[in-house]
Amino acid sequence: MRIDSMRMRYSIILLGTVLVAGSVLLAQTPALVGRFTAVTANVSGAGDAVRIEMLKWSTDADRDQFLNAFLHPAPAVTAAPAAAAPAGGAAGGGGGGRGGRGGGGAPPAAGAPPAAAPPAAADAAAPPAAAAAGAAAGGRGGAGRGGAGRGGNGAPAAAGGAPPLPGDAAAAAPPAGRGGGGGRGGGGGAAADAPPPTPESSLADALQKANTVGILWTSESAGYSIKYAYRTTTPEGGERIIFATDRRLGGWSDQWWKPTGSVTASNLPITVFEIRFPATGDGEGRTTLTGKVSEDTAAKSIAVDSYGTQPVVFKTVKKVK
Repeated sequence: MRIDSMRMRYSIILLGTVLVAGSVLLAQTPALVGRFTAVTANVSGAGDAVRIEMLKWSTDADRDQFLNAFLHPAPAVTAAPAAAAPAGGAAGGGGGGRGGRGGGGAPPAAGAPPAAAPPAAADAAAPPAAAAAGAAAGGRGGAGRGGAGRGGNGAPAAAGGAPPLPGDAAAAAPPAGRGGGGGRGGGGGAAADAPPPTPESSLADALQKANTVGILWTSESAGYSIKYAYRTTTPEGGERIIFATDRRLGGWSDQWWKPTGSVTASNLPITVFEIRFPATGDGEGRTTLTGKVSEDTAAKSIAVDSYGTQPVVFKTVKKVK
């Protein structure tokens, strides 16, 4: 009698554990707001069963976000141009350097003979080749700390401001980085401009950043994440559902979703597809696998361009209760 009582207690405990575990699993499983089945047509692997399971429907705010991304792609970011070198300075990092303490320092004493012309005047009179060589050797400043001290070619100028020899200037030219063409100097070029985004690439970027609202299941190894699912009605009393995935259908396998017949496949990185239900009966769906994305002004949403001219890809679409 005592053994039977213990067995009954264990059975009750085990049953309670199973019920609690089942409740936890049910609570963690998201409830579906919609479920559809269909069969593929006019693509490779035609006749394959498709299942669409919806976790939530897209809102008007979601609709506006994706339409805005499609209609108004963000402008491409370009590199800012390098600042021009100060006027009067060489192409180096210091322009005129610290020349204030050099050449034109204190005024001459009363009665003193006129001072020799500053190096700048001599440079102005130099032959073109020598002047160009002197400019290329700008280094840390055009006039340095004493007129021609640490600027120019890095060596003191000859008495009377004679220009440096072309050979000496070329040999003393500083490496790129502190001087003429690059680094901290003024001659670096701007980075190549990035290509401007297209409406389709802008929409693809927005879809990839959005949360998943459903899954499209096929015979492929993985499902397709649905990022947009917007419902609207038709004047005849039917229903339209516009979907968008963040990758092209067929991305998981080459055996499915290739258009058949004489139609030409599009090269979009995403797939927008629309399923239309009449007032009664099964629905059908068409895609951008052979078409483009466009704005549907009636639905105020992205949609399949020229829906009526695209081949049917989803047939016998049924709502699963």
